[in-house]
Amino acid sequence: MKDICCIGHITRDKIVTPDLTAYQAGGTSYYMAEGISRLPQNVSFQLVTKVGEGQLPVVDKIKKQGVDTICYPSSHTVYFENRYGIDSNQRTQRVLAKADPFTLDEVRPLEAKVFHLGSLLADDFSPEVVEYLSTKGAVSIDVQGYLREVVDEQVHAISWRDRDRILPVTTYLKLNEHEMEVITSSHNPRTVAMKLAERGVREVIITLGSYGSLIYADGVFHEIPSYAPSRLVDATGCGDTYSTGYLWMRMQGASIDEAGRFAAAMCTLKLEKSGPFDGTVADIHRVIRRAGRK
Repeated sequence: MKDICCIGHITRDKIVTPDLTAYQAGGTSYYMAEGISRLPQNVSFQLVTKVGEGQLPVVDKIKKQGVDTICYPSSHTVYFENRYGIDSNQRTQRVLAKADPFTLDEVRPLEAKVFHLGSLLADDFSPEVVEYLSTKGAVSIDVQGYLREVVDEQVHAISWRDRDRILPVTTYLKLNEHEMEVITSSHNPRTVAMKLAERGVREVIITLGSYGSLIYADGVFHEIPSYAPSRLVDATGCGDTYSTGYLWMRMQGASIDEAGRFAAAMCTLKLEKSGPFDGTVADIHRVIRRAGRK
């Protein structure tokens, strides 16, 4: 049995700016697998993904890094196109191809203490798959994928259709300040956290950008600081990096505050470079200590 099993599609991302067009791998499962491969193997980890033939070299690279990986075939790889204008904050997004959803038969053999579901689109995981996994271990979910669907290649924001079935079987739920408004119609993180806990979520993790993060569990709020990066290079995959650090620490018995600070510092290092986290535990603790001296 693994400590953490991350299930999700690895994507092919096309990045178009006024200056260049670039291609890179992406997706929650990619950022978590890459990030956790940089940490000591105190926590056992398995990646379960599903890609088309063209993305198999990325999977092979992850395997060569020592990550226990199961890769199911898919008719296509999820293919995102992100176009940025002169103002890099303005982005238009299309999905040029979708991978096949994960099925019950594919998840039945899996054994883990925590299943982290890296949903990219609303139909990646059916409620039946999530409910089944919850009978075998704790379920960890990042909300983002449940709030978007594809119509004629265009990405549309939607409400979370199956939340009433999924929230009661979710142990860890991570969302940001924008997503919390979509699923609860509230601007107050504390109100949102309590509402989600009332629906059955055991640990609600709300990331608030430069304001840090708020974690609510067992009726207690934990305020986690953010750590300013020395420079801001690339925010892609930051939320996935937070989940990686948080779960990695929690699986070793760390407190919520310890896990939150570790995850926040891990995100700071990821923000300073393009691509997935590639630092060390020593680097992470250095960020935390540096902030404590200010």
